[in-house]
Amino acid sequence: MERRKFLTGTALAGAGAAATLATPAISQGRERLTMVTAWGRGLAGVWDAAQHFADSVGAITDGTLEIELKAQGELVSGLPAVFDAVTSGQADMYHAADYYYIGQHPAMAFYTTIPFGMVPTEMHNWYYHMGGHQLHREVGEELGFVGFLGGNTGPQAGGWFRKEIKSVADFNGLKFRMPGLGGAALGRLGASVQTLPGSEVYQALASGAIDGTEWIGPWADEKAGFQEITKIFYTSGFHEPGAALTVATNIDRFNGLSAAHQKAIEVASAETELWSLSQFLANNSLALERLKAGGVRTLEFPDDVWDAFGAASKEVIDENMDNELFKRTWDSMQRAMKLSNDWNTLSSVAFARQRTRVIG
Repeated sequence: MERRKFLTGTALAGAGAAATLATPAISQGRERLTMVTAWGRGLAGVWDAAQHFADSVGAITDGTLEIELKAQGELVSGLPAVFDAVTSGQADMYHAADYYYIGQHPAMAFYTTIPFGMVPTEMHNWYYHMGGHQLHREVGEELGFVGFLGGNTGPQAGGWFRKEIKSVADFNGLKFRMPGLGGAALGRLGASVQTLPGSEVYQALASGAIDGTEWIGPWADEKAGFQEITKIFYTSGFHEPGAALTVATNIDRFNGLSAAHQKAIEVASAETELWSLSQFLANNSLALERLKAGGVRTLEFPDDVWDAFGAASKEVIDENMDNELFKRTWDSMQRAMKLSNDWNTLSSVAFARQRTRVIG
């Protein structure tokens, strides 16, 4: 795949305006980077992460590097357009979930999440200390960006449904919003899977264009208002055990920055990863209490449905193994996950079990 291949058919802004986006804005040693995002302005958690990153870069650099945020639809419309604008050089940066771009390369899934994959701590261990970031740089080199983790939602919920899921057969023909390899796995169970920007999900669910949706979890979902449409909420999902977000910069633009500005982007991304994860986890429990008080039913999928999720996920993973980088990334992640889990089981998991027994 050519590194700067321009993917046609996206809803970019006019060619004349777009061509000026990546022009460095330099005045008295100051630079401005335009960041397009996958998020509607103010979308709980995910927009917060993009804004926090931009603010942190400004603070770290004492204002010499400014990140100008553009919400979904303000400069480009649609999820593919976010990626295309940056890798083609028509915008400088994006903030998004990389699994939106598995069509560009299947290994992009790993930098958000994969079905039955890593929880956030495992993800951090792999990404920062066990080779994950180097592999992210490798796929970015192929596609035309430099990426860093820049947000994390924590474990995501199974989603909102108009009717209960009592068996695998209930997914047959179900119109459901779910991106990434999790969505591909759900398609194997007969669902009609759609990938929609977060800003469009409420209207699609309210109008009946979709029968159900996953989004993030109690806090962000409450903010989105899904409880106004249905009261059936599955709290645990197979698809996103710890979904990371990405800050990506056009590779040529990144390489043209000073070493100090490059480091500011890297440091602000990592700080935003932790800040974002804590924001979601800090807000979820109270939001769940409010949802339940408002009549929302919290359910779990039956074991045979979980088994079907597992079988379908394995099929989706296996069919991508002929891609060499995908396979290397999978092998790296699996090894790191096992190493992290071996110690975690003997330490934190054992401690939590005893804490509950002794303290309650």
